This record gives sequence, structure tokens and C-alpha cells, in this order.
Amino acid sequence: MKKPRIVSRADAVAAIGYDGDAALVDGSARRLYEGLSTADLAERGFFRAATISALSSASPDGELGLVARVYNERAKASYAPEALPRLFGVARVTASRTLVL
Repeated sequence: MKKPRIVSRADAVAAIGYDGDAALVDGSARRLYEGLSTADLAERGFFRAATISALSSASPDGELGLVARVYNERAKASYAPEALPRLFGVARVTASRTLVL
């Protein structure tokens, strides 16, 4: 069995769930999000993907702030950046393998 590792940003932004030790990734979403920055994802309304992208970045606090600002403007809400992972049901996780569907 492979050693668990942090799921890559490319896989995490398109993950649809986890089955045992495997990350399940939507292949068409992965292609759609490929090359888009956290800001691009947020501006296009892909807030779940933008949030996990922010968590995967070198500066998660700053990027979560960016996603919160865009989301709050559009939704007329006032979520704190640290509330977004719970709001969108995302977290940094480990998986031994990735299955692209």
C-alpha cells in the first residue's frame, strides 16, 4: 500500500469525494480548472474549488481572504475567511492514490 500524501492542488480542486485511501477526482472539472488561479476560480463563481485552491497555496490566509471577499460581495454575506472551508466542506487531506473519473 502506498504511503498517504497530501492531495495535489490540481486534484483537490476537482475532488468529488474520498473512498477509503483514494481521492476521487472529476476529470472534466480538473481540465476546466487547470491553469486557473484561486482568484480566477472565485471570480468565475467556483467557490468550493477556489477555497480548496486557497488552502493548497503558499499563502492560504491571503487567498482565503480573497475568496471570502468575492463570495461575500456576490452572496451579500459576511463570512470570515476561516469559515469558508467549513461552509464549502473542504479541507487539506491525504490519500494514497487518486482515481480520475
